[in-house]
Amino acid sequence: MENMRELFYNKCNDLISKKRNDNSFFLSAEKYNFLISEVNISKDKANKQRNDYRRLKRYDVLNILGSNKLIVPLKPGETNIKYYVKNEELFDIIQQTHIQTGHGGRTRMIKELQCKYKNITYEIVMLYLSLCIQCQTKQKAPRKGIVVKPIISSELNSRCQIDLVDMQTCKDGEYKFILNYQDHLTKFIQLRPLKSKTAEEVAHNLLHIFLTFGAPNILHSDNGREFVNKIITELCLMWDGVKIVHGKPRHSQTEGSIERANQDIQNLLRAWMYENNTNKWADGLYFVQFTKNTAYHEGIKQSPYEAMFGTKAKMGLFSSSLPRDKLHELESEEHLENIIKNMNSENIDRESLQESSDADQHDNNNTDSENIDRESLQESSDADQHDNNNTDSENIDRESLQESSDDEQHEKKISSTF
Repeated sequence: MENMRELFYNKCNDLISKKRNDNSFFLSAEKYNFLISEVNISKDKANKQRNDYRRLKRYDVLNILGSNKLIVPLKPGETNIKYYVKNEELFDIIQQTHIQTGHGGRTRMIKELQCKYKNITYEIVMLYLSLCIQCQTKQKAPRKGIVVKPIISSELNSRCQIDLVDMQTCKDGEYKFILNYQDHLTKFIQLRPLKSKTAEEVAHNLLHIFLTFGAPNILHSDNGREFVNKIITELCLMWDGVKIVHGKPRHSQTEGSIERANQDIQNLLRAWMYENNTNKWADGLYFVQFTKNTAYHEGIKQSPYEAMFGTKAKMGLFSSSLPRDKLHELESEEHLENIIKNMNSENIDRESLQESSDADQHDNNNTDSENIDRESLQESSDADQHDNNNTDSENIDRESLQESSDDEQHEKKISSTF
């Protein structure tokens, strides 16, 4: 792991050296602390300049447990804090997120990181992924071609699908198969280890799921209609109040979703066993289920967990806005309440400061507007004066011309007399 960290920062430093010095994404510890100092100075200024407003629009400082953190300014009513991170923190943050997403790919990683951090870029994530040995061994699910007739569901539990993943080549004690149960609308999956693939054992595990989440109208499987019929028969024997019909046979091209899910599950399970140095995949099955359900799904533009429950999954305080490097210092609920109280107090002060800044900016705009109006009025007055002067001059010229004409006329009369 240390070799990977060293290699990451060597490549990272090469990448940063090609960037402009004034880039706002890669922050050394020195630049990070300088920005905190500059933001605090700008916040304390009575008469803010344009640069101060520009700085405070991009950055803010939050004090947590005596440590200043550079964050994105919160708008009124916002509660989700996004942190700027130092270059020295990049590896640990990306690695934690990568493991948390079950060695997730770039889309899952970026979606997860963007929830809490502002300046972790796509290229730095790709740099990390290129160095992850476990990710290089992932197997890709074979593509089945264009989906001609996709399975469409309009509501939760209208149609669900089951599939069995064969694990006989790496048995975990008595467990040889994995039951993968997926709701078509939300893509929410549930995984169960199986000792066999008999209809009775499959039905017994499905019953536990149905009594928690409800039973679907249609149950579909690419293991064959006969297999599904046996499962439904067993379910009806166990639960007299349920009625389920089997799904009609589908073309192999319509089974892409469940096959990709199966391949993803195997990759996640392999990564979990690698991280925990164990071959007991049955123990990791529920961790993989949680990871899969909380990962961003491109097809539904959210995670299956969000689609199912309408909210993001919680991981205790790791899902909070508190920085992860400070969570280990928390010891009690009272300690947590004090921190939240201080954060709320700072937010109130920040909103008051923002209102004051907006008022100052409004006053400055009014002053500038008054100056512009005054200058315009003066210019208009000068123009009127200039026009008046021109008119007087024209009048004088006209009078002079008239006098000259009268003199000439007088001279002509005298000449005609003589």
